[in-house]
Amino acid sequence: MPLLEYLEESLISHYKACELCPRRCGVDRTASQLGFCGEGTHLHIATIEAHLGEEPPISGKNGSGTVFFSGCSLRCLLCQNYQISQEGLGREWTLQEVVDRLAALHEHEGIHNVNFVTPDHFLPHTVAVIRRLRERGIRIPTVYNLSGYQRVESLRMIEPIADIYLPDFKYADPALARRFSQSADYATVALEALSEMVCQKGFLDTFVREDDNEIVSTNDLSPPSREGVLARHLILPGQVQNSLQVLSMLFVEFGRELPISLMSQYVPVRQLPLDSPLNRQVTRDEFQEVFQHAQELGFRNLFVQYPGKVAGDTKPFLPDFSAVNPFPGNMRT
Repeated sequence: MPLLEYLEESLISHYKACELCPRRCGVDRTASQLGFCGEGTHLHIATIEAHLGEEPPISGKNGSGTVFFSGCSLRCLLCQNYQISQEGLGREWTLQEVVDRLAALHEHEGIHNVNFVTPDHFLPHTVAVIRRLRERGIRIPTVYNLSGYQRVESLRMIEPIADIYLPDFKYADPALARRFSQSADYATVALEALSEMVCQKGFLDTFVREDDNEIVSTNDLSPPSREGVLARHLILPGQVQNSLQVLSMLFVEFGRELPISLMSQYVPVRQLPLDSPLNRQVTRDEFQEVFQHAQELGFRNLFVQYPGKVAGDTKPFLPDFSAVNPFPGNMRT
């Protein structure tokens, strides 16, 4: 099997002196050199499935065709997917296997989109996957589910095939970004990346949409969104000030129309030092303070994930990638 099957030279070249992410390691991954992400050139994927755990206009009724890549260019201490981002759980897939799996999910499950989850270190492969799906006549939207820590140059490479961007915006505080994600420059990089995404695609077409020259409500979220940007922010325990700063920064830069998903799902899923602030979940008071700030700023397009009603609730979509079905709540009702 060729090392980089089906990839033309223009895509292979990105792996030869890899600068796909802001780490810009410069290693030759085609020669088995590994950078920060820990991955070579063979596609390393934990699971591909019809996932119901995204925001409603992304998952829709039938699910989003999520491709969970192993490895990561950010490797956050707080990562809920640490089994694949840092422990390397997953297996090698050929490009053809990925295309066939997504085509089958489209045919049999009716997935609404293809959703690449933290794909920075395999962006050239994602381009090849979408090209081959389109050659088969499958033209559902392509979602890039990102950490927010992206190079503008890489975003421009995927612009022709990207339809929806779902970036995180994790930190406004450089010290926090350094402590939890080894990326003191996170806020600066993420703001530039988000600006590029919005410039490319605009805001997510979730809340109002033009149809036959009339503005219609999409409160029923059907059909699912087809283009645009939705920014996500995960509230962290003991870090309310960071969340307040993130929201203020996004408001100043993009205004109140920017769609935001405000998440409270953090759960400690790995062994951490006993004095770590990440050893607990977000409290209702912490969440309420952040939510109130979002309302005071006037954000109009909010998805809000309220804290679980039961103490210790691990949420239905907390993954275990060592299981046959990684997401226990990923079932149609």
